[in-house]
Amino acid sequence: MSQNKYRVIQWATGTVGTAALRHFIQNPAIELVGVYVTNPDKAGKDAGDLAGLPKTGVLASDDFEAMIALEADCVLYAPAQGPTLIDTACRLLASGKNVVSPAGPFLPNKWFPEVAERIEAACREGGSSFHGCGVHPGFSGDILPLTLARLMARVDTVEVTEIIDKVRNPMIYTEMAGFGLDADELLANPRRSPETYKAFYSSMDMLAKGLGKEIEKVTVKFEVAKAKRDITHLYGEIKQGTVGGQHYEWTAWADGKPLIVYNFFWQLGDSADDLDPLWEEGESCYRVRMHGEPPMEVKLMGMPEADGRRPFHGLPWTGIVGATAVPAVCDAAPGVVSHIDLGVVQMPGITG
Repeated sequence: MSQNKYRVIQWATGTVGTAALRHFIQNPAIELVGVYVTNPDKAGKDAGDLAGLPKTGVLASDDFEAMIALEADCVLYAPAQGPTLIDTACRLLASGKNVVSPAGPFLPNKWFPEVAERIEAACREGGSSFHGCGVHPGFSGDILPLTLARLMARVDTVEVTEIIDKVRNPMIYTEMAGFGLDADELLANPRRSPETYKAFYSSMDMLAKGLGKEIEKVTVKFEVAKAKRDITHLYGEIKQGTVGGQHYEWTAWADGKPLIVYNFFWQLGDSADDLDPLWEEGESCYRVRMHGEPPMEVKLMGMPEADGRRPFHGLPWTGIVGATAVPAVCDAAPGVVSHIDLGVVQMPGITG
C-alpha cells in the first residue's frame, strides 16, 4: 500500500455512512473532500457536525451533479437501496473515481452478469476500481471463516450465523420485514425473497473456493416464531400470536453434502418468555462454527456496556469495513476487486 493521502467523498450519512465518515475525518491518510446527503436538512452542515466530531470545513451537499463532478480518488458509496443504485455507481466509476460500496452489488457474482458487465464497463471507461463489501455479506461470511481456516487441519462444514435481537438492537425496517403479521401469511409470502441468497453468493463462492471446492447448489429454508406476549420495540408493537421471530437458512452444497450454512435469526426478544420457539438464547452477534479438525467457534460481538450487555455493531461495522478498504482499492488495478484481489485474506484450500 502506498503512503499517498487519499481524497474521499462520503456518499450518504445514515448509520453505515456516518460510521465511515467518522473514520475518514479521524484518519490522517484520508482527505475528506465531499459529503453527499439526500436529506435537505443535512445540506450545508459541516461533516464534523454530522459525525459528532469537531468541524472539518467540509460542508455536506445535496447537489447530485456537483458531487459527481467533484475531484476525488474514491467514493464510499452507502445509499439506501433503490432503482438508481447501479446507475449512480457507474457514473462515479466512469468519472474516474474508485468506488467502495457496502450497498452492493457484491461482485464477482454469477447471478448478476448484466450488472457485472455494467460495472466493469464503467471501470474501463474511468480507469477505476469497484469493491462491494460489508459485514454480511462480507466479513463475517468470508474473511473471518477463511482466516479461521488457517488454524485447522481439515474443514468439513462452515456455519455462519447472524443473531439479532431487534428489541435491544432496533432497526427501522422491522415492520417492513413482516414482524407482527400472521405467521401463515408471512410463511406463504416471505418479505425476504427465497432468492436473496444470490446477493450473498459472492461471499459463499469466495469461501468455497478458498476451501478448494465448487458450489453445486444452494438450498433455502424459512421458518417463523410467534410472540408469546405483546412486544414493544422502538418503532412500534407486535401482538401476541403474530410473527415475533424469523429464521432464514441457506446451505451451499459441494460433493453432495453441506459445505457452507448461512443462518439468520431475527428475534424480537432473547428469552423463552418472548417467543415460541426461541431458537437462539443470548446476545446478538455473528457466530462462526468451523466443523472439522480441530472444531472451533468464534463470536463477533461488541464489548460489554455499562449495563453489562453487549451491543450489536452490524451497521457501523458495515461502514467501517468499507472505509478501511479505501486505500487498497485506490491502489488496485482497474476493475472489480474482491478481498482476495486486495490481499486481505489468503486462500487456505483445506477441506476434507
